[in-house]
Amino acid sequence: MSRQQLAIIDYGMGNLHSVSSAVQHVSADTDVVITRDHEVVKNADRVIFPGVGAIRDCMAEIRKLGFDMLVQEQVQSGKPVLAICVGMQALMHRSEENGGVDCLGVIDGEVRFFSASETFQTASDAALSETGARLKVPHMGWNQVAQSITHPLWHNIESNTRFYFVHSYYVALGERGQEAGRSHYGLDFSTAAAQNNVFATQFHPEKSHAAGLQLLRNFVSWDGAQ
Repeated sequence: MSRQQLAIIDYGMGNLHSVSSAVQHVSADTDVVITRDHEVVKNADRVIFPGVGAIRDCMAEIRKLGFDMLVQEQVQSGKPVLAICVGMQALMHRSEENGGVDCLGVIDGEVRFFSASETFQTASDAALSETGARLKVPHMGWNQVAQSITHPLWHNIESNTRFYFVHSYYVALGERGQEAGRSHYGLDFSTAAAQNNVFATQFHPEKSHAAGLQLLRNFVSWDGAQ
């Protein structure tokens, strides 16, 4: 059996080694490389597009390194692509963060600030949940993800399983049919999106223990079809 190649795009923003270690843990038949080399990414069988930090800095590096066009090409190629956290946000059209930042426009949606919602008290960056517990921004820790669709990446993962989150901004998809998962934190928001050969998660599968490892295991065996 031939070994498959998986490229993790390195633009300086992401838990790259954690993601790499997690993928290697679940798939001994996968060669994982963290790379800035366009040709390596193009020749890979599948691609992970991670990200952490401020979207303005992420998009600046993505564009400086030419990864904006590269990501678009990988999406259009039909190979499986997994975007994680800010990687998911970067796939949308625009983010409210940093005064407004144009993103890649791969998926129809925009990124909004939790504290801009009426649910949150912007002065204190906190709100009250339905149980009276205080909700702080960023949304950090474990939360349930309700599966909105049946998808190969949800294989052997039950709906409402908990995954690990760290974010202050959330994705509002333009088309509900692209939503793969949904969570609640003061408001309902999309935590996973699926579009053809692309799957994106706001949560961090590499930090989500057994469920996150199962999602990565599903990704390395996914052919990119829904």
